[in-house]
Amino acid sequence: MTLTELKYIVAVAREKHFGRAAEACFVSQPTLSVAIKKLEEELEVKLFERSANEVSVTPLGEEIVRQAQSVLEQAAAIKEIAKRGKDPLAGPLKLGVIYTIGPYLLPDLVRQAIARTPQMPLMLQENFTVRLLEMLRTGEIDAAIMAEPFPDTGLAIAALYDEPFLAAVPSTHPLAGHKTIQAEELKKETMLLLGTGHCFRDHVLEVCPEFARFSSDAEGIRKSFEGSSLETIKHMVAAGMGVTLVPRLSVPKEALAPRGRRKADDEAYVRYIPFEGVPPSRRVVLAWRRSFTRYEAIAALRNAIYACELPGVKRLS
Repeated sequence: MTLTELKYIVAVAREKHFGRAAEACFVSQPTLSVAIKKLEEELEVKLFERSANEVSVTPLGEEIVRQAQSVLEQAAAIKEIAKRGKDPLAGPLKLGVIYTIGPYLLPDLVRQAIARTPQMPLMLQENFTVRLLEMLRTGEIDAAIMAEPFPDTGLAIAALYDEPFLAAVPSTHPLAGHKTIQAEELKKETMLLLGTGHCFRDHVLEVCPEFARFSSDAEGIRKSFEGSSLETIKHMVAAGMGVTLVPRLSVPKEALAPRGRRKADDEAYVRYIPFEGVPPSRRVVLAWRRSFTRYEAIAALRNAIYACELPGVKRLS
């Protein structure tokens, strides 16, 4: 039994496909298949049920795969301990970020990380929350920046900041002249939402729950439209297709400048309006496995995040 064989069975269990697992492990499918067959013969158990379309893990195989993942993590920890003896920050840090945070935080974060810890480059992965949680569990990434809430998976969590939401409306909309807005005023509007899978979609529906019924059936198309990214939705707002909510960091600086100083670009067609009173918001956190041994790397990453400008958010320590 080798660590390579354990890596192969974990990959097959994750991908549920021998070809994709082989690609993820950078080996040919025959090489992976032969190694797994050899391990099954050595253990005298069947780890996977093979069918034409999918590979499933046997009940005993699931237990063995979980143990294999634990062994791989412990083996990686040995390497990390050795690295820490030389330089705790040496080597890349694999960081995951959800789609509605990455484009707005990463440019500044990468600059801060390069300036502070050039020996620790960030290997970045954008994805949905549910996928990042799985990648954390399997060791594909070391840490992730996400928005609460998400399922309790036993991860270590550090709160980073609370980020308020603003309403985004077309500049020609009757609400565009308002200095502040209330959630009640959005109820009669056509709401533009991110597609299913984005946690920010759920945040918007918490503020305007009445749109949940429009986002789940054909009739609702008259009242709710979906976009693939926040930037796409902003363009839809500029085109006058509806209104939406956006997190504060996604709002360009120029858009909140006095009207006479705003640039004459697409942002001139979108008006960002703060909420009256206590605004709806999301809590952004950094999560990592409790078994992750590079404590100094996590601390350095947090410091780099805190060094970012982060306009309009409430920093947490």
